[in-house]
Parts: sequence; C-alpha cells; structure tokens
Amino acid sequence: MTVHEIITNRIIEQLEKGVIPWKKPWKSDWPMNYKYKTRYRGINVPILASTEFNSPYWLTFKNVGEFGGRVKKGEKGTVIVFWKMLEAKDEDTNDETDKKLVPYLRYHRVWNLDQTEGIDYENPKPRTNGEVGLIDEAEKIIADMPNSPKIQFAGQGAFYSPSEDLVNIPLREKFMTAAGYYGTVFHELGHSTGHVSRLNRSGFGKFGSEKYSKEELVAEMTASFLLGYLGFKDDPQIENAAAYIGSWLKKLKGDPRFVVQAAAQAQKAADYILNINEKEGDGEG
Repeated sequence: MTVHEIITNRIIEQLEKGVIPWKKPWKSDWPMNYKYKTRYRGINVPILASTEFNSPYWLTFKNVGEFGGRVKKGEKGTVIVFWKMLEAKDEDTNDETDKKLVPYLRYHRVWNLDQTEGIDYENPKPRTNGEVGLIDEAEKIIADMPNSPKIQFAGQGAFYSPSEDLVNIPLREKFMTAAGYYGTVFHELGHSTGHVSRLNRSGFGKFGSEKYSKEELVAEMTASFLLGYLGFKDDPQIENAAAYIGSWLKKLKGDPRFVVQAAAQAQKAADYILNINEKEGDGEG
C-alpha cells in the first residue's frame, strides 16, 4: 500500500463515519510536535485534529522515551506524512551526471500525549470564538494579505470571481457566528490565491469537474487552516454535509493522491494569505 493510499484510507474512514476531517476539526488546539513545539502542516493537520484526543501535542515513540514517558499498553500510533527530497537523474538533460531533487512522500507514526504516561505536561489554554483579540487578529490577516483581491460586502452569496479578481461576502450580520463569518471570508480568499498573479493554480474548472472539486477542497482546507491557526473553534453547523461527504468519498476512492495534493495546495494558500514561509512539520525527533 502506498503512502497516499494509507492517508486516503484514513480520510475515507472518517468520512464514512460522517466526519469531515478538514471541515475545521478544532476540538483541541492546533496539533503540534511536543518536542519542538512546531505546528503540523498540510494533510497532517486534519489527520491529527480529527482524532478524539484532548491534547494538541504529539510525539514519536522515540521522543516519548526521551521525555521519560511510555506509551500506554494497547495504544496505537497515528500515521502522519512528510516529504523527503531525494537526488535523481535529470531526465531533461543528456548528461548522466546531472541530478535534480525530487520530493518523496514518507510516513511514520506519532502518539498523542493522552496516549502516554510518565510525562508531566500542560495543555495550552483554549481560546473562545468571541474573544475580541481573536477577531482583531482575523481582521488583521484579511487586511494584511499581500496582493489581496478586491473585497466587497453585499448580496446573499459568497463567491470569488477570477475574471474580476473579486471576493464577495454577504454582510456580517447575515452570519450566525464569528467562526462562520471568518471561515467564509477565508474560503473565498483561499480561492483567490489561485489567481495567476498569486499562486497560479491550474484553473478552477467547470462545476462538477475534477478541477472544480479539488479547488473547492483547497479553499475549504485553507479556511480550516486559517481558523485553526488563529484558534477559532468550528462553527458547528455544516450545511449539506451528506452531499459533501458523498462527493468527497467518490473523489477519494477514485484518486488516492487527491486529498494529499489538495492539502499541500491549501497549506501554500494559507501561507500566502498569512505572508509566511514555513517548512513542513513532520514530527521526527
């Protein structure tokens, strides 16, 4: 079984339980490597955040021992992935000595601190959706997005128009929660990062097409990453959940690379909006 298949099967398992892992699964704080206090990124975020554990901290089996702890009997690790750059022959040249670096997807297992004993730790204090500072930070992210599209607040629908490079959001009072409002803004800003003047993704495609489905997933994950980055808990209402689940199951069962690639693009989109450049946290110790 390939790494893509292992991860995709995990996501499919969640969907078949009625859980949408990337639909802002913020039960606890953003999942982090306990040893380095670095945030996990990409597909590792929904994989780890959609588990039932309360602690955001994760460690490899080796790391658990380094902190003087042990994994509780019967506890199973969770598979996460990371990219390793390998040297390979450059097929675009005739010179046998010409090499290039190619990304290779690897995986290993990590354990949540709830699955261990013997390690004295304290979880971060959770934030609440209504905190003034949290909302101020969300507004700052929107205002500080580099090379941002035009944003207007009008009408009943939320959408991004690539031809006009325009994000439209209904008036704020139309939303029931702060997380729902900012999640919608971040979703549409996620779409806007695909514009040729930004990350130049391969096009949005027609409604129902594979490109369209992947772009929608990229935007959903981008919003989830940004809400989780800030510390928002999810707006619990997910409209048309059954339709979403059926659509994603069909795509994932047909293409095991679909969700991993979409998550990588969503991470790039979130990084672009935040104007940051981070390395993938892989949890190795």
